[in-house]
Amino acid sequence: MRLLYSALWWVGLPFVLLRLWRRGRKEPGYRQHIGERLGFYDQPNRRALPPLIWVHAVSVGETRAAQPLIDALLRTYPQHTILLTHMTATGRATGQQLFAAQGERVIQSYLPYDTGWMCARFLRHFKPRICILMETEVWPNMVRQCVRAGVPVMLANARLSARSLRRGQRFGAILLEAAAGIDCVAAQSEQDAERLRLFGAREVHVTGSIKFDVEAPPEMVALGRQWRIQFGERPVLLCASTREGEEALILDALVKLVDRNFLTVIVPRHPQRFDEVAAMISARSFVMQRRSQLDAATVAADTDVVLGDSMGEMAAYYAACETAFIGGSLLPLGGQNLIEASALGIPVLIGEHTFNFQMISDDAVVAGAALRVNSAIDMVQQAQSLFTDSVRRAAMAQHAQAFARQHQGATVHTMALLDGMLK
Repeated sequence: MRLLYSALWWVGLPFVLLRLWRRGRKEPGYRQHIGERLGFYDQPNRRALPPLIWVHAVSVGETRAAQPLIDALLRTYPQHTILLTHMTATGRATGQQLFAAQGERVIQSYLPYDTGWMCARFLRHFKPRICILMETEVWPNMVRQCVRAGVPVMLANARLSARSLRRGQRFGAILLEAAAGIDCVAAQSEQDAERLRLFGAREVHVTGSIKFDVEAPPEMVALGRQWRIQFGERPVLLCASTREGEEALILDALVKLVDRNFLTVIVPRHPQRFDEVAAMISARSFVMQRRSQLDAATVAADTDVVLGDSMGEMAAYYAACETAFIGGSLLPLGGQNLIEASALGIPVLIGEHTFNFQMISDDAVVAGAALRVNSAIDMVQQAQSLFTDSVRRAAMAQHAQAFARQHQGATVHTMALLDGMLK
């Protein structure tokens, strides 16, 4: 199975690189640092690096989730440098933004593709003291090479949905071996922990979600408050991190909504889709303004939709709204996390498809911090109802903040496990 898995990587590599190059048409970051994806590095620079703690955060969400943990590692281990790796260009850009003030204490690289040869070159070059994989990123050959090189592996902020467990079990021995190669798992919930144990993981601990420890940057909150003034007197519905297929449903629902009394802000999850979504908005004859053209301008009273065509400003979008719909949940895509919105006291609307964040979503509904909706039209109707019922909306806002505070502390528990591994 391992030979077949590795062979498939080598056979597919030309197509993977071609796809990378094509993605680079819209996102130039995918055409940069390609050598890193193949395990090639500037060797002279490695000799000057202090001991490394390696954190792998595949994309934007994992990178943001890793921030409290990385900040704690930097404070606790001042003689060490953090090696932060990614798979996506947006994840790397987010890391650059979050840790710019740390200078050379945080260095970045792409993780190489999961062949034994490339992974071995990566480990020989960087020689990390420990590997910390965020959430669900378990690559069989990389874990195997870490075991061979004596690099302990932690899966931090780990989650595993029932669907992912079923899919993973189809691959049998190779993923079971990878799970067994992980020295410690810090799971978000008892349900995640149980599924990870079924997957073959050992030393599984429930630490909670580190995302509850993420604090919104004050400058982003201030920017959001400025936008709120520019948006005018109408209440604001934010549709955050929407995925392909959802924007059309939302826009069609807005067309059907009678006496719409609010401004809608749509922020697609993937930046390469900004222009596509702009075309959808215009096709329905909505008056639109784009965030990239907003600056200090006031949003016109006849504007129907603001398109959030920017990256790294989600906290600002939350700070500028009264209610937020969390994307990826209207269609069977698994949803996105609602923690950032809750921490800012924003009432949340979520669809039925939240299997990637099932327990957190269910708990938020029970706590009164979130409402489930069964369709796009239900979502916009619920938003309109909240906007006309300020007492109910204020109660949800209080429940949201209390829910977020109640679940803080995962970083401390995870650091306790890491301290034992690094000693």
